[in-house]
Amino acid sequence: MHSSQDDDHPVITNGGTAMGDIAARELISLADDEGNSVTVNVLGLDPGWSAGLEAEIVVRTPFVSGRTYLVLSTSKLGGWAAALDRLEAGEDVIWMEWDRGPSVSVQLSGERDCPEVVVEDESLSMVTVRVPLVPPDDWIADHRRRLHRVRDHWVPLLSE
Repeated sequence: MHSSQDDDHPVITNGGTAMGDIAARELISLADDEGNSVTVNVLGLDPGWSAGLEAEIVVRTPFVSGRTYLVLSTSKLGGWAAALDRLEAGEDVIWMEWDRGPSVSVQLSGERDCPEVVVEDESLSMVTVRVPLVPPDDWIADHRRRLHRVRDHWVPLLSE
């Protein structure tokens, strides 16, 4: 994970951008009152692959913060939909486990008796970060809405 912002990947701002576009950029947003959060943000179309979306995973805690970049495809978005189904059924998940690049795990009963999000970036930085946090009760329904907004906005712009 990169400890500072990379100039090649701009931070998304609200300057002149429609609200629907801003809402369609945040695929995952898990946070708690202790200052721990894991987000996955769509940055835009991937310049190197017309069927991909440039994205980032951002981890913030009072102890450690960082980000790592990835490319999302329609199949990875489908994998996140399946992960939400499994989470709703009470199962732990690993999203993007077999892809090159980072993976995101959600463990409903983590090591500290609360849910944990684990971000592994074995292919680039070789770093794993475990973030304990307690999401709100409606977090799965909220993430289904986020996924729906991302798909509605971005998938029509991708070429197959």
